[in-house]
Amino acid sequence: MIPGMLHQSSRSVLEFRNVSFAFDGKPALVDISFQLQHGEMLLLTGESGSGKSVLLRLAIGLLKPDSGQVFVGTREIETLGESELLAIRGGQMGMVFQEESLFTGLTVYENAAYRLEEHGWTEQNIQKAVSEVLRFVGLAGEEEKLPGQLSGGMKRRLEIARALIGWPSIMLFDEPTMSLDPIVAAQVLDLIIRARDINKISSIYVTKKPLEIPYLTNFIAETDGGVVIREAPIDKLPKTRIMVLESGKIVFTGSEAEFENCDLPSVTRMLALEQHDHSADPYFTDPWDKARRAKEKLL
Repeated sequence: MIPGMLHQSSRSVLEFRNVSFAFDGKPALVDISFQLQHGEMLLLTGESGSGKSVLLRLAIGLLKPDSGQVFVGTREIETLGESELLAIRGGQMGMVFQEESLFTGLTVYENAAYRLEEHGWTEQNIQKAVSEVLRFVGLAGEEEKLPGQLSGGMKRRLEIARALIGWPSIMLFDEPTMSLDPIVAAQVLDLIIRARDINKISSIYVTKKPLEIPYLTNFIAETDGGVVIREAPIDKLPKTRIMVLESGKIVFTGSEAEFENCDLPSVTRMLALEQHDHSADPYFTDPWDKARRAKEKLL
């Protein structure tokens, strides 16, 4: 066997094998093992401080495990040099960070093009890729604006565009709808579903919003004279799995139905946060209501 290689399922695109990581001696992740399969969306949840963001940074090689192994395809991250890691981040993987990470002095076009310029794409290919991805996220025509001229939702869509440029095979989303109002959050989730189902992107999606989970697990994007997002029939449900972290350990892995019936304290606490009365909110109660598009047109 070649050093740094691992026998994996041919459809596994990312694997953690007995991974542990600590900050200043305090465990952040403990003995984490899982595989992300080709075309799968892994919904990663858990309370604050459970290790979700650390896991994503290990997956993309921004951190290296104290013990255990992380594989992207058949390549072990620990064995890769900086140029090889940059190549993975530039082509094979994209990440939308929890915090805003746009370059404030660059235009929309320049922000979207940045990763491709960094990796030596020709100007002609960059223009084509940027035009395609900005249309995908609904920012066509905004190319010359600076981030400061964009709304919060437009900034988030630009961050998604920058991560999706060149259509990587693996996407990592770190709470991409955090701080967004329900309507804009629903639009962002629709973009993510489109990337998953139309572009066949494998992904890890981190969230602390339980209401997002049934939407991402039960709705699909299909081409029907354009891209349409609709509730999936039982035989066409997207390939999804839910994983819960607690104190750096995996305490649950299963389906959305199993998650809803899970009696783990960390899960019941999160679900309880979603039971308060939304009637006084400025937006309709359920942001994943099937009729929300009709309501949006009236706003």
